[in-house]
Amino acid sequence: MKETQKKRILIIEDDSHIAEGLKLNLSLQGYEAFIAGNGQTGLSAWKQWNPHLIVLDIMLPGIDGLTVLRRIRLEDERLPVLIISAKGDSEDKVKGFSCGVDDYLAKPFNLDEFLLRIERLIKRSAWSSRNSGPGLDRAEDIKKYTFGGNTIDFQTLTAHCKQGTIRLTDQEARLLRIFILNRGKPLSRKDLLEVGWGYSGETTTRTVDNFIVRLRRYFEDKPDKPVYFKSLRSIGYVFDHSE
Repeated sequence: MKETQKKRILIIEDDSHIAEGLKLNLSLQGYEAFIAGNGQTGLSAWKQWNPHLIVLDIMLPGIDGLTVLRRIRLEDERLPVLIISAKGDSEDKVKGFSCGVDDYLAKPFNLDEFLLRIERLIKRSAWSSRNSGPGLDRAEDIKKYTFGGNTIDFQTLTAHCKQGTIRLTDQEARLLRIFILNRGKPLSRKDLLEVGWGYSGETTTRTVDNFIVRLRRYFEDKPDKPVYFKSLRSIGYVFDHSE
């Protein structure tokens, strides 16, 4: 590899033999690889490790691979994801692509083909990053965002709104990023919990509602009649702001 910085590849696979074999071969190709043995660990590693690519199995204990993929796509549309799965029927592949996977490889697969697909996805992602204009496809692309008379500065974790300048918590900033990246798209409380909080049994949907109350108090002229952070009956919420 020509890059001086190693590309990080996250392997979310519960079969330790397969996972270790992939990690070894990726390391021999000059990549830095990390293994997560289940979906929850994989989501945590994605957030903390910031990989350049994810290799994802579908049949995982706890949270399945397609659910992991959907959660990632709520917050990041560009990150390359390659599914490897024993479920190789056309119907399974269609489900994967409909959830936002970039490539799909059925088990058992040829190692050389796997490595070529990894290389292609990494190169395509690097090219896309160099040639894309400003956008909101990835949370880290957002530096500032303005809507109405409000400005959110994600670098300083501050917001300028009708209350003046306020300091945002990390969780408030994360929730705002998710809404901005998915503006106009209905988001269920479950979606918001899973992506924003890494949903656990200790977290309830009421947690989301409480944060929405806060955001409305910060950014709505009339919090009881929200214009931006709207409720959707029996669904959840939508951030309504068209550029």
